[in-house]
Amino acid sequence: MSARTQEEGSQVTRRHVLIIVQNLPVPLDRRVWLECQALTAAGYEVSVICPKGPGDPGYQVLSGVHLYKYAPPPQANGVLGYLLEFVYCWLRTARLTLKVWRRAPFAAIQACNPPDTYWALARLWRARGVRFIFDHHDLNPEVFRSRFGEPKGLAARVQLAGLYWLERKTFHTADRVISTNQSYQRIAWERGDVPVEHTTVVRSGPDTSVMKPGTPKPELRNGREHLVAWLGIMGPQDGVDGVLEIARRVVRDHGREDVQFALLGFGDCLEDLKKQCAELGLDDYVTFTGRVGPPQIADYLSTASLGLSADPLSPLNDVSTMNKTMEYMAYALPVVAYRLTETVVSAGDCAVYLEPGDVDGFAKELLGLLDDPARRDRLGSDGRARAEQVLDWRPQAQAYVGVYDELFGFELEPAAPPSRPAVIRDHRTPGLRSSRRRVTPTAD
Repeated sequence: MSARTQEEGSQVTRRHVLIIVQNLPVPLDRRVWLECQALTAAGYEVSVICPKGPGDPGYQVLSGVHLYKYAPPPQANGVLGYLLEFVYCWLRTARLTLKVWRRAPFAAIQACNPPDTYWALARLWRARGVRFIFDHHDLNPEVFRSRFGEPKGLAARVQLAGLYWLERKTFHTADRVISTNQSYQRIAWERGDVPVEHTTVVRSGPDTSVMKPGTPKPELRNGREHLVAWLGIMGPQDGVDGVLEIARRVVRDHGREDVQFALLGFGDCLEDLKKQCAELGLDDYVTFTGRVGPPQIADYLSTASLGLSADPLSPLNDVSTMNKTMEYMAYALPVVAYRLTETVVSAGDCAVYLEPGDVDGFAKELLGLLDDPARRDRLGSDGRARAEQVLDWRPQAQAYVGVYDELFGFELEPAAPPSRPAVIRDHRTPGLRSSRRRVTPTAD
């Protein structure tokens, strides 16, 4: 083998990144798929380990990305069920890392949480010189507190302490931490003791070159004048039952039979939500799409009159970026939302805000917007402009690839300008405190 061939082979190995995802298959996980595309466009080789979606093969190459997938575990119930799920996924993932390595050694592992367990796998690979990047998607302690409240009994306190311990181990193992917003970044600084210079904010911004208004599909309105859309995962902490209560007030209390609601997504609560919808007598007014891909999402959001971000106030939701909000804006949809810290950071002046829990006010503002087409057009146009100019994925992709370029000593592109830090309301999120440190590496 020539010296040049050896050098090129070494360069390929150095630029091979393995991404681990447990909670969604890829490319269904939009953020991870955008990250994969950003890395491949920058000359990196990318492999992904994730669970299978319906009909997925165990291995395929899609748009240059090598996808290794394992059969998902059964639906978890209770503490023991979740523990078995984590162990099963960890072992299946660990086995596939060996398969990936045999095909092409990788230089870095990027783990996307939940759960916060793959730091242990990263430590095993550290002996081979593999670096560890933590892509911080979720706050598992806050998920626990949001779903079950502040722990009172010994068992609950032990579980929460275990989640904090796993989070700390993940932070302490990571060579670099990628945060989805400044609120998460501040947690990495203050709760994870991660050096400021080792953190980068990469927001899950929409790719506005792809996500843009298309041709409406009138049949999705079910014969009604307006379609109102909600998009997301249907988990206990996501408050989709509140969306059905808003729909009930619109249809029953306000007597509006001209509004169809579309709930796009799936999750643990989907079947319970369908039962609730039937009990409320709303089956004819609510469409549950189940799992949908980008083409179906585009059809619904291109047809809708507005989008709902009715996430309830909780320790998790207040500091989490809701992708649905930014996707509505990309499709020029006006947004009605509860006033949560990171929702305001995302939408700025392009949404109508209600105080968290004001269901009646939410229903009234929704109807007010439906009856004011000029205001809808203005908010939708402003939202689309903000999505293009502030939230778009392109500068986020630059910041994301920059993490790897800096870590491995490749030539850096000019950094995008910093965004304004989010304001954390201390009384809402125990354990966090305000910080005046500026974020230097990335854009909002």
